[in-house]
Amino acid sequence: MPLKLTTYHAGSAVPELPGRNAFHSMELFRIYGATPGYAPILITATLDGVLQGKLLAVVRQGARYCMPQLLKRCEIFGFGEYWCEEEQQEEVFAEMLQRLTQEALRGCFFIEFRNLEIPLFGYKAFCANHYFSVQWLRVRNSLHGLSKSTHRFSPSRMRQVRKGLNNGATVREARSAAEIEALALLLHHNYSSKIRRHFPSIQFFQQLEQQSIGQSVGRIFVVLYKGRIIGGSACVYSEGTAYLWFSGGLRKSYALQYPGILAVWKAIDDAWQRGYDHFEFMDVGLPFRRHGYRDFVLRFGGKQIGTRRWFRFRWEWLNRLLAWCFG
Repeated sequence: MPLKLTTYHAGSAVPELPGRNAFHSMELFRIYGATPGYAPILITATLDGVLQGKLLAVVRQGARYCMPQLLKRCEIFGFGEYWCEEEQQEEVFAEMLQRLTQEALRGCFFIEFRNLEIPLFGYKAFCANHYFSVQWLRVRNSLHGLSKSTHRFSPSRMRQVRKGLNNGATVREARSAAEIEALALLLHHNYSSKIRRHFPSIQFFQQLEQQSIGQSVGRIFVVLYKGRIIGGSACVYSEGTAYLWFSGGLRKSYALQYPGILAVWKAIDDAWQRGYDHFEFMDVGLPFRRHGYRDFVLRFGGKQIGTRRWFRFRWEWLNRLLAWCFG
C-alpha cells in the first residue's frame, strides 16, 4: 500500500502526534500558527494508518519595506522525524519533500533546509526536486563531561562574565509576560543585521513560553540591571541539544555589564546544569567569508562544524543559475 500524505496548515484540526524533535513538534506548529507573518505547513506520512514520518515547515514573510512577495520564504530545520526502519526513511522523506515543494512554492519565493545533522541524507530526493546545496558552518559546544559550563570559555570571555556580574547585572529565566514583551521589543530594536535580518513578532516569544509550560520546548532568559531588562536570549531544546535561537543586549548603553555576553553565558550554563549534551548557535554564516557573530560565539568554546543547506527557488531560471554557481 502506498504512503498516505496529509497536509496541515494553521488552524487545521491536527491529531496529537508523537515525537521528540522540537523542530517538528506540535508545540512549534502551534507557535508558528499563532505568530503573525508565519504560516506553518505540517506533512505527515502514514502506512495502513500507522505514522511513518512527519515534516514541519514554516512560510514566513520577509521585510515589509521590500517586495514582500519576493522575500516570502519557507524554512525547515532538519529532515523531519520518522517511525519506520532506517533504510526506509529516505523513501518517506522523498514523498514528503515532493509534497512540501509543491505546497510551498505556490506562495513563497524559495525553500531552505537548514540545521541538517546527516549531510548526505535525502541527496537523491533533493536533486530530483531540483534543490541545490550550499556549504555552511555550524558552531556547537560540547557540554557532557565538563566540570563546569565555562570550562572551554576563552580567558577574556571569562573575565567579561565576571565583570558583568560584579558590576551589578543579574541573569535569570523570564518570569512574566511583561518581561518577555520587554525583551522581545529590546531585541527587535537592537538586533544586529550581521546575525540575521529577520526577527519575529512578540507573539513568537509569548507562545514559546506558553507552549513550554510543563515541557522542555524552550526557555527565555533575561539580563537585568537595576530592575531594567538590558539583554536576554531564547533557546529551543531538542533531543539532547540546546539551540540558541535569539540573543542580544544593549552593549553600548551598558558596556560594563556585558548584557549580550551574559545572555549567552546563562543559556549555556542552564543547558549544562540540566544535563544537555550539546549547545548550538543557530546561525553563524557561510564558511567562505568572515562573520562577526561567528567570531563572537567561538570565544564561548565551541567548535566549527562543516554542513550544508539545501535551497529551491520558485523561478526555474534563477534556480538553475544558482545551482550552477554553487555546484
